Amino acid sequence: MREEEKKRTSQKSSLQRFFRKRWVFPAIYLVSAAIILTAVLWFQGNNDAAKDDYKYGEDMPGSAKGDSPSVPVNQASEKFKMPVIDQDAVKIFREFYDVDASADKQEAALVFYENTYTPNKGIDIVAKNGEAFEVVASLAGNVTRAEKDPLHGNVVEIEHSDGVTTMYQSLADLKVKQGDVVEQGDVLGMAGENTFDPEAAIHVHFEIRNNGKAVNPLEFFGEPITALEESEEGADTEGTTEEDAEKEGTTEEDAVTEEEDKDQPAKEEKPEDSDKPADEEGIPADEGDSEEDKTDSTDASIGMAKA
Repeated sequence: MREEEKKRTSQKSSLQRFFRKRWVFPAIYLVSAAIILTAVLWFQGNNDAAKDDYKYGEDMPGSAKGDSPSVPVNQASEKFKMPVIDQDAVKIFREFYDVDASADKQEAALVFYENTYTPNKGIDIVAKNGEAFEVVASLAGNVTRAEKDPLHGNVVEIEHSDGVTTMYQSLADLKVKQGDVVEQGDVLGMAGENTFDPEAAIHVHFEIRNNGKAVNPLEFFGEPITALEESEEGADTEGTTEEDAEKEGTTEEDAVTEEEDKDQPAKEEKPEDSDKPADEEGIPADEGDSEEDKTDSTDASIGMAKA
């Protein structure tokens, strides 16, 4: 028992001597600080690695190249503008093919390619001096297509809100790429030539599409996107459809029949008893005759009897 007590006493005394040394506590402090600093650096390193997985401005959600591209907030208030910087320096070479236009305008809006006439679905813009010019975005939006087309040259397609898209063809080069977010007036490329319409020479082919349907850009320059919605609603309300006629209790065929009946001349109504003899009507045949007529007829009959 005494030996064990001696051992315990010696161990305590050695620990006491160890902690009495001046360098022990500073060393413990430095080691603790080093452990804490290492833990902090390790934690920050993991956060930086997580940020590297999303390259800012490219793959982060809500960025130009993420799954949900951002849309410029001022797009709704913007108005369509010609896709050029100086409108006074350009002119329209070929207009949009309008089914309601005159025959001369429709003929001028046809593109001849490989012995086939194709209606122009946009407008072709050329410089008055015939030289190349910068093509800019007509409206802010997201670039959904930017590639070289063997027939139409370099093509850029920009998606806007409410199903509206703009298309730019016959570009000599590309200043944007798919996934970019562009503002109104940003340069997309230089006007150039293409194989589909060599007659237009250096030009840009510009289209506005509303839910996939091409519309006349000249009618919407200076107008907001909402003008497209209003024009579409106005077209839907024109005329009476067969479904609307059925709701009102009248089919389209009945409406056509009514129109035909209106065009036919009205038949003359004759009295039902006009062909009946006077005797059947209970009216004497000589009723209404004057006394002179009766006298003349009597004299005539007497004369015939004498003869």
